[in-house]
Amino acid sequence: MLIPLEHLLIFTTLLFAIGVYGTLVRRNVIGILISIELILNAVNVNLIAFARANPQNAVTGQTFVLFVIAMAAVGATVGLAIILALYRVRRTIYTDEVNLLKW
Repeated sequence: MLIPLEHLLIFTTLLFAIGVYGTLVRRNVIGILISIELILNAVNVNLIAFARANPQNAVTGQTFVLFVIAMAAVGATVGLAIILALYRVRRTIYTDEVNLLKW
Protein backbone atom coordinates (compact mmCIF):
# COMPACT_ATOMS: atom_id res chain seq x y z
CA MET A 1 0.00 0.00 0.00
CA LEU A 2 1.48 3.31 -1.07
CA ILE A 3 0.81 6.47 0.86
CA PRO A 4 -0.52 9.20 -1.45
CA LEU A 5 1.72 12.19 -2.09
CA GLU A 6 -0.88 14.57 -0.65
CA HIS A 7 -0.80 12.81 2.73
CA LEU A 8 2.97 12.98 2.84
CA LEU A 9 2.89 16.68 2.01
CA ILE A 10 0.38 17.33 4.78
CA PHE A 11 2.56 15.35 7.20
CA THR A 12 5.71 17.26 6.24
CA THR A 13 3.89 20.57 6.49
CA LEU A 14 2.76 19.75 10.02
CA LEU A 15 6.23 18.50 10.97
CA PHE A 16 7.80 21.66 9.54
CA ALA A 17 5.28 23.87 11.37
CA ILE A 18 5.98 22.09 14.67
CA GLY A 19 9.71 22.63 14.11
CA VAL A 20 9.28 26.33 13.33
CA TYR A 21 7.01 26.79 16.34
CA GLY A 22 9.52 25.02 18.59
CA THR A 23 12.36 27.13 17.23
CA LEU A 24 10.53 30.39 17.86
CA VAL A 25 9.03 29.57 21.26
CA ARG A 26 11.72 27.59 23.11
CA ARG A 27 14.07 29.25 25.56
CA ASN A 28 16.37 26.26 25.88
CA VAL A 29 19.09 26.13 23.22
CA ILE A 30 19.00 22.32 23.08
CA GLY A 31 15.25 22.45 22.41
CA ILE A 32 15.91 24.90 19.59
CA LEU A 33 18.45 22.49 18.07
CA ILE A 34 15.94 19.65 18.29
CA SER A 35 13.34 21.83 16.56
CA ILE A 36 15.80 22.61 13.78
CA GLU A 37 16.36 18.88 13.36
CA LEU A 38 12.57 18.44 13.03
CA ILE A 39 12.59 21.02 10.24
CA LEU A 40 15.39 19.20 8.45
CA ASN A 41 13.59 15.86 8.84
CA ALA A 42 10.47 17.39 7.30
CA VAL A 43 12.57 18.49 4.34
CA ASN A 44 14.03 14.98 4.02
CA VAL A 45 10.62 13.32 4.01
CA ASN A 46 9.46 15.86 1.43
CA LEU A 47 12.44 15.16 -0.82
CA ILE A 48 11.92 11.40 -0.60
CA ALA A 49 8.20 11.80 -1.32
CA PHE A 50 8.91 13.79 -4.47
CA ALA A 51 11.65 11.37 -5.50
CA ARG A 52 9.18 8.52 -5.21
CA ALA A 53 6.55 10.46 -7.17
CA ASN A 54 9.01 11.07 -10.04
CA PRO A 55 10.94 7.84 -10.64
CA GLN A 56 13.09 9.39 -13.40
CA ASN A 57 14.81 11.69 -10.89
CA ALA A 58 14.71 9.44 -7.82
CA VAL A 59 18.49 9.38 -7.46
CA THR A 60 18.62 13.18 -7.35
CA GLY A 61 16.17 13.36 -4.44
CA GLN A 62 17.96 10.65 -2.53
CA THR A 63 21.30 12.40 -3.09
CA PHE A 64 19.89 15.62 -1.69
CA VAL A 65 18.57 13.71 1.33
CA LEU A 66 22.03 12.31 2.05
CA PHE A 67 23.45 15.81 1.74
CA VAL A 68 20.83 17.23 4.14
CA ILE A 69 21.51 14.43 6.64
CA ALA A 70 25.23 15.17 6.51
CA MET A 71 24.62 18.90 6.99
CA ALA A 72 22.25 18.19 9.90
CA ALA A 73 24.91 16.08 11.60
CA VAL A 74 27.53 18.80 11.12
CA GLY A 75 25.09 21.46 12.34
CA ALA A 76 24.22 19.46 15.44
CA THR A 77 27.90 18.91 16.22
CA VAL A 78 28.80 22.57 15.85
CA GLY A 79 25.68 23.63 17.74
CA LEU A 80 26.45 21.34 20.67
CA ALA A 81 30.05 22.58 20.74
CA ILE A 82 28.79 26.17 20.91
CA ILE A 83 26.34 25.22 23.66
CA LEU A 84 29.12 23.59 25.71
CA ALA A 85 31.35 26.64 25.30
CA LEU A 86 28.46 28.92 26.24
CA TYR A 87 27.64 26.83 29.31
CA ARG A 88 31.24 26.98 30.48
CA VAL A 89 31.25 30.77 30.30
CA ARG A 90 27.70 31.67 31.46
CA ARG A 91 26.54 28.53 33.32
CA THR A 92 23.22 28.66 31.45
CA ILE A 93 21.70 27.37 28.23
CA TYR A 94 18.65 29.65 28.16
CA THR A 95 18.57 32.11 25.28
CA ASP A 96 17.13 35.02 27.26
CA GLU A 97 19.99 34.88 29.79
CA VAL A 98 22.76 34.95 27.19
CA ASN A 99 24.02 38.42 26.29
CA LEU A 100 27.55 37.79 25.01
CA LEU A 101 27.05 39.76 21.79
CA LYS A 102 25.67 42.91 23.43
CA TRP A 103 27.90 45.97 23.70
